[in-house]
Amino acid sequence: MIFDKLKRLYIVFDSPEIDSPPVFSSGDVVSGKVVLNLSGESKVQSLKLHAEGFAKVHWTESRSAGSSTAYTQNYSDEVEYLNRREVLLQADNGEHTLLSAGRHEFPFSFQLPEETLVTSFEGKHGSIRYWVKVKLHRPWATVRKIKKEFTVIEPIDINTPALLAPQAGTKDKMARVWYRNFGQVSITAKIDRKGYTPGEVIPVFAEFDNATSRSVVPKAYITQTQTFIARGTMKQKQAVVATLSGDVVGAQRRETWHGRAIKIPPVGPSILQCRIIKVEYMLRDMPPIDNERLIRDQSVLCLELPLVMGTIPLHPFGSRTSSVSSQYSVNLEWLRMAIPEQPEPPPDYSSVVTDEEAERNITAPHPEEDLSGIMEHPLRAFVQEFRFRPPPVYCEIDPNPQPLNMRRRCMTC
Repeated sequence: MIFDKLKRLYIVFDSPEIDSPPVFSSGDVVSGKVVLNLSGESKVQSLKLHAEGFAKVHWTESRSAGSSTAYTQNYSDEVEYLNRREVLLQADNGEHTLLSAGRHEFPFSFQLPEETLVTSFEGKHGSIRYWVKVKLHRPWATVRKIKKEFTVIEPIDINTPALLAPQAGTKDKMARVWYRNFGQVSITAKIDRKGYTPGEVIPVFAEFDNATSRSVVPKAYITQTQTFIARGTMKQKQAVVATLSGDVVGAQRRETWHGRAIKIPPVGPSILQCRIIKVEYMLRDMPPIDNERLIRDQSVLCLELPLVMGTIPLHPFGSRTSSVSSQYSVNLEWLRMAIPEQPEPPPDYSSVVTDEEAERNITAPHPEEDLSGIMEHPLRAFVQEFRFRPPPVYCEIDPNPQPLNMRRRCMTC
């Protein structure tokens, strides 16, 4: 009876944190070791490592070909992102290597492609996976295979102009039964930017105008749409990941949201670069009507604002939208006006009044006049004399400084 002397074969990835699995991105170096535990001396022909990464989709659809005939159609496709092979142990003579009993470690290291990879993903009709596979060849023994997956997350920096741009839209729908109109329902919504990260709060600015004779309940949703593509056919799966409900808006009434907060739960980042798998997010605003007969398909009233779930959060001072006041920029537009650090001096008198006008308004000195009856005339009669008087010369130094002792008394009073 032949006993297998291989007690255990496993893979260990190098990770800065022992308790958490490692996460990589394009261009990173994946390193670790393959560990063999032998109960006795054993001959090994080779130990080979194979790193792979694929995006795969697959689903089945049943189609009818007649009254009593049906057939099944399979849809599948795949995209390769990583394919690397490495030999960890190979006998020089091509026969075998004798390993003693105990523990043996074989380190490995390889670099992920510099071009953009795709984030790891698990869905109903497809997945994006990366793994390391090891094959152990020994004489007179079956090939031992082990595989261990690792996670790849491609960074999405939301601090880019495209993802910092505000998103806004308007939509309206006429509520009717047959040929009778019951009024119009309108939605206007705005969010500060397109890119967010999980855990952030989205302030929603919206206005719901209910011009119908029925009540509506404003709601906002964050939805995730998974799209799988194969052989020119598309399969989608949609789920609601967050909900925000408002107050009931009665007939002929209007409700305004001044930054209603909807929090993003822990969800995966957006996947937009894969040819066969996409993960997209959307903020949807829709006021459901309590009478479904008025609007048969209420989805046509849904206002959609695209979202991108990133991995790199907003920089604290990276842009105007990163400030707290920018979340309420609708009501604080005046903050955009820049205030100069130092005041500019007033314009020169010659730049305001022409020479001819100045000479015309300069009067010759008059002899002393009797001012005893000055208060008996209207005051505006004397205002004209001061219209073209030049302003005082601008100077940084106070021409009439206060005495030092007076300043001290003012400070103590």
